[in-house]
Amino acid sequence: MLMQITINTVTSAITAIGGLGTASFGLVDGTKAFWGGVSNAGFGAIKNAVKPLFGGDADPSDQSNALSFGSICATLHANWINGADLGDQKAKAKSLLKLRLSPDNGADYAAATGVPAATLQQIAGLINEGQSLDNAQADVFGRFDLALTALLDEGYERADQRYRNACKLLAGVFSIIIAVLAAYLLNYPNIGLAALAGALATPISPISKDLTTALAAGANVVQKMQKKS
Repeated sequence: MLMQITINTVTSAITAIGGLGTASFGLVDGTKAFWGGVSNAGFGAIKNAVKPLFGGDADPSDQSNALSFGSICATLHANWINGADLGDQKAKAKSLLKLRLSPDNGADYAAATGVPAATLQQIAGLINEGQSLDNAQADVFGRFDLALTALLDEGYERADQRYRNACKLLAGVFSIIIAVLAAYLLNYPNIGLAALAGALATPISPISKDLTTALAAGANVVQKMQKKS
């Protein structure tokens, strides 16, 4: 009987801690209502990834046209905080950046992607004039396309990782604050234990149901073994 009470106590505690973690993630999501909140986390990695393509024209305040650094960053930022599909975001960013390619900025693009500057500038001129590329030019443009894809992949994957880490960290902070505040309001003497429960809430939340199910199943197996013995 004592064993059953202990299992029930532990599973109840895990369920409660998991519920606290779920609530904290809800609060994190709620921050998005305030200027994007946690959705802004990670976007700096995307901006840093595309910045080398603009050379000396990478002025965040420049929105003089749709293809300036400021305008493109604003477009990418809007897609980012809106939570659009990551693959779609990469494709849109790539399209905008390729659309901006011209003989004037070809050297900046070449430096950022590691292809011959003179050839890329020539390719940009031919594309703008609607002319076809020869085999050598097509090969260089293909390498440029792959390098641009890799550059955007790195930026967006880093941004996604930083966003997820920021969400977990902020949820952990909310969990600890809520747990400590609840302990204070309920006159619970062990504030440190309450803070520990709050710190565990975020990692336990996604697996709380599995943990309680596993503990209950384990207890059931042990009880049956005791009966047989």
